[in-house]
Amino acid sequence: MIYTVTLNPAIDYYIVMDKFIEGELNSLKDGYTLAGGKGINVSKVLKNFRRENIALGFVGGFTGDYIKNSLKAYGVEGNFVELTENTRINIKMKTEEKESEISGKSPVITAENEKELLNSMKKVKDGDVLVLSGSVPKTMGNEIYKDIIKGVPAGVKVILDTRDEPFKYSLEAGVYLTKPNRNELSEIFDKDLKTIEEIMEAGEKLRSMGSENVIVSMGKDGSMLITESGIYLGNAPIGKLVSSVGAGDSMVAGIIYGITGGYSIEDSYKYGIASGSATAFSEGLTTLETMENLLKDIKIKKIK
Repeated sequence: MIYTVTLNPAIDYYIVMDKFIEGELNSLKDGYTLAGGKGINVSKVLKNFRRENIALGFVGGFTGDYIKNSLKAYGVEGNFVELTENTRINIKMKTEEKESEISGKSPVITAENEKELLNSMKKVKDGDVLVLSGSVPKTMGNEIYKDIIKGVPAGVKVILDTRDEPFKYSLEAGVYLTKPNRNELSEIFDKDLKTIEEIMEAGEKLRSMGSENVIVSMGKDGSMLITESGIYLGNAPIGKLVSSVGAGDSMVAGIIYGITGGYSIEDSYKYGIASGSATAFSEGLTTLETMENLLKDIKIKKIK
């Protein structure tokens, strides 16, 4: 089974207007809501790819009910810990000139809530895939992902997509795959990584720190996969960027689609690239068909 964990989900409220005038009454051109959170996005794309999965994490109040009902309607099974406070609401505003975002305040996570989440991990068994994705609420410690990893069997493939201290602590427990982008990788090593050689070196250091495999997203320059068997460069296929929201999460889902289909991490890499790109070129998250249509445009070469 595949499990995704979203500690800090949200309702994403997307608003579109011609322009925003500060201090004035502004009218929307369009507006809609979606259940948001990196792990939740992974769950949705996996469902689009016909890979059954279970979404875990925290939800609370009427906003939490919206997320549960939204996932149920999507066909994704959820097993969330219920909170007293409401799940947060994020605002994503787009005008003709720019995109802006307001991140909502996270609810309080108690020690009892955390214990309940860790107990829910007892269902995870050898051979399963566990995705730990997104930010950690401020009321939780930076070692929560590490604690989750230490509590599951060693044969679980853990995929980590977070940053800062929770990322560093998690590496100590060992993970199957991490997926930083170039900026996040630069933050980890406190160095502006610009060249392919510098990114290769940093990726290999991440492997030595506890990440068995590493994928580095490099925007228009494509991406890089660092594994035990070598280092690979993947292109960024040509297409019109519609929205980058969920593209990284879709890449994770594409990798999982490959490895749960019996492919190696190296062979699964093409599905990750196609999946992330397909979402970037779409309104919303990629479908299986749109991902498969891009596979012919994916070019991967071994550079080391």
